[in-house]
Amino acid sequence: MIEVQNITKRFGPITAVDGISFEVQKGEVVGFLGPNGAGKTTAMRILTGFIPANEGTAKLAGFDIFENSLEVRKRVGYLPENSPLYLDMAVDEFLRYMAEVRGIPPTKRQASLDRMIEVCGLKPVLKQEIGTLSRGFRQRVGMAQAMIHDPEILIMDEPTSGLDPNQIIGIRALIKELGREKTVILSTHILSEVEATCSRVMIIDRGKIVADGSLDEITRRGKAGGVHHLQVRGDRKLWEEKLKSLVGVKGFAWKEEAGGLHRYEVFSEGSRALGEELFRLAADAGLSLAELYQEKTTLEKVFTQLTVRES
Repeated sequence: MIEVQNITKRFGPITAVDGISFEVQKGEVVGFLGPNGAGKTTAMRILTGFIPANEGTAKLAGFDIFENSLEVRKRVGYLPENSPLYLDMAVDEFLRYMAEVRGIPPTKRQASLDRMIEVCGLKPVLKQEIGTLSRGFRQRVGMAQAMIHDPEILIMDEPTSGLDPNQIIGIRALIKELGREKTVILSTHILSEVEATCSRVMIIDRGKIVADGSLDEITRRGKAGGVHHLQVRGDRKLWEEKLKSLVGVKGFAWKEEAGGLHRYEVFSEGSRALGEELFRLAADAGLSLAELYQEKTTLEKVFTQLTVRES
């Protein structure tokens, strides 16, 4: 459905997008995740035909975005971060106008309008001027205009930016629903957005894709899985001698003593699980193990590891 090969975009001496390549299949909801300034919006604007690339090729729904840009636009819905809306128009008036601009035949416009009103939950505000709507409803109007022509592909840039928690929940639910029948790319820097809505994650940093896979695949790349937290009661010197002799332990750090309990972080090789070995080690040494768990890798940790800037 989407094929991108070695797309590069430069603005003077700055390379905003640096040779990115990926494919997205029909029915996927893909989170395009990156810090501010990573190249997310530039990449989305290239895919939607708003700006050209310096190098590379891309096809959406089988059409080259540079050679057949009109055909691509017929099949793509785009919701930019700040959707251009006519604030003095009523919601139904605006959507009717967008249906006409999109070239929907007059005989099919009302059906398209009715479908978007239902999908985006706009019935309560149909006759209101867009300028009087809450940010949440404006985003819904923006999504409706992006989908009025029933595109196969939907590309959204920061769709919940500026929304309150209840509005965010509503937009996320809508994105998940849309993902059942359309190909969706969600560009954002908000990790919880991706975790709540996406089946796949691409992380972009400094214009390059640094990770691509399912949430499980991405989190397995992290380094936190090799950290074990434990509290032990007994002779600290004896415990540390035992730890040093345990196969698979790369190192450990004593954190504090409280109430006779010593708290440690134990680092294993790779993401190896050492829970059983640590429990047996304490038992054999006659020490009391009060707590033991392996730290879980989160998307946030992996994201930080991949995109952190040197200060």
